[in-house]
Amino acid sequence: MGPELKEKYLLITPAKNEEKNLTEVSKSVIGQKLKPELWIIVDDGSTDGTPRILEDLKANCSWIQSIRLPPRPRDITFHYSYVCKQGFDYALEYCRKKNIEFEYIGLLDADTVLEENYFGKLLAEFEKDNSLGIVSGGIYYENDGKLSLEVTKKSLPRGTGRIWKKECFLETGGYEVEPSPDSISNIRALLRGWRLMQYADVVQIQKRKTSAANGLWSGYIKNGWMAYYLGKNSFMALLNALYYSVKSPYYTGAAYFLGYFGSAIRREKKIQDSEIRAYYRNQGLGGLLSRFSGTFNRNSKGVRKGEQ
Repeated sequence: MGPELKEKYLLITPAKNEEKNLTEVSKSVIGQKLKPELWIIVDDGSTDGTPRILEDLKANCSWIQSIRLPPRPRDITFHYSYVCKQGFDYALEYCRKKNIEFEYIGLLDADTVLEENYFGKLLAEFEKDNSLGIVSGGIYYENDGKLSLEVTKKSLPRGTGRIWKKECFLETGGYEVEPSPDSISNIRALLRGWRLMQYADVVQIQKRKTSAANGLWSGYIKNGWMAYYLGKNSFMALLNALYYSVKSPYYTGAAYFLGYFGSAIRREKKIQDSEIRAYYRNQGLGGLLSRFSGTFNRNSKGVRKGEQ
């Protein structure tokens, strides 16, 4: 790999009816100290002002492109990953035709605003450690002028604001049309010897709570179902439900429990990939216990906006 490729990346963003957030998100991408070679925004049949915003963006930035899919109901299980995959496939083919070279590929949701050197900081981490395969910043939420970190395991990159090394992305099969495709990608990368990392001091501000696109209750029921679908064992699922129950909003634990154990009672279909099922079947307690510890340690802590 020549030095000219070390800071070149592609970016994919799925967007459905994101008129409220897309302008601010796009400003944060356009304002990056290290801009992408290509940014593909996939309009998932938006019925609001999203298409107009995209036309304005493309008119002003030659490296921004968009594709539009037919209108369909919002779905954060299979359809979300389908929309993202359309963007990845289009970007890879576009780069092949236009001879655009790159070394990294990223995914950013249309409700996530980035600090101005977000990608520069993360790509610098790749250069320090050749074994890194996937990284992300930490997800923060803004409330009363303060930013609070959503605590998750630091060795697991977030779904939005994540970057793959191109070699890792291709070796692990790219982006799957499956529920929780980021988790599947993480597992395949780990099993192939790649390191993963979440850098919580690299700030991305999510404008709505994770899994909240259709409301938190519905989102956490789907999270429970996804845990069942991927093959997480029932003891770990119960501990996850307890974990969600001790942090606000507390009802998410009940929703997660209902999603997982309701699916188990109905004996619903599980993922066919034996590698993924085996990984979750044998999953240990370490990650969950670290999340409990992080939650209690940070319950009353916040970061003042502008201190990132």
